[in-house]
Amino acid sequence: MKIGLIPVNIGTTDINAMTGMAQRAEQLGYESVWTFEHVIVPMDYDSKYPYNSSGKMGAEPESPFVDPLIALTAIATATNTIRLGTGVNILSQANPLFMAKQAASLDALSGGRLMLGVGIGWLREEFVAMGVPFERRGARFDDYVQAMRKVWSGDVVEHQSEFIAWSNFKSYPLPAQDPLPLVMGGNKGKIFERIARYGNGWFVPGTDIEEIKSMLGDMRAACEAEQRDPAEIEITIMWPGQGGQEALQTYADIGVHRCVVPLPALGANPMEGMERLAAEALS
Repeated sequence: MKIGLIPVNIGTTDINAMTGMAQRAEQLGYESVWTFEHVIVPMDYDSKYPYNSSGKMGAEPESPFVDPLIALTAIATATNTIRLGTGVNILSQANPLFMAKQAASLDALSGGRLMLGVGIGWLREEFVAMGVPFERRGARFDDYVQAMRKVWSGDVVEHQSEFIAWSNFKSYPLPAQDPLPLVMGGNKGKIFERIARYGNGWFVPGTDIEEIKSMLGDMRAACEAEQRDPAEIEITIMWPGQGGQEALQTYADIGVHRCVVPLPALGANPMEGMERLAAEALS
């Protein structure tokens, strides 16, 4: 089982603390570090956060959210092998050409360590601030994914759609990985169809094993409908870091490939918690 840590880009603007944590994680045998993304945190919002009962995300407006790709670039310069994941970037509100360029650059400079997690977004107030329509964000997401793949192909890019007008250009560097892993985030709406059509991985919200088993069944059915082998999809879940090897084996038995541990779950001193978890789960 691969073990990652999340989020490495929130709560600090100390680059040495951020990179030092990633370096120690690499030394201890953690496979990956991950980020969260919000460009803004509204003072108040009517949008409902879909992944807890309160409907509110666990971040105050003053919480430092270092841009994920900038944070991971800093970590890439200080590490050698640990993989770099976004969990997840809100693709539907971003400029897809800029996102494609940034992701390809980071993957090239890191020697092929990026896993680009992407989602459609839920926070209408953030879309408004970004000047992007909240409506039809799912259709925009699907189009952006297909268009970015063309940018990463190395071929002359031609993509004309409702949302994009790209013609007669190339963009280099290309990602070191072919394909650059796109990890679909979420469990609502057309997520299973999107995973089957476009994804190399799935970042699954939630930790309840029975719910995860049910969703994995839905994902596999969607893959079969698209004539896609579900074994091609790498499954990443959130894990509170409890239960040691026995818990990890339970997840592995249902088809999970990676467990990502929230840093707050490691206690008041995450560095000490990392050491403790490594002894329990990575030895």
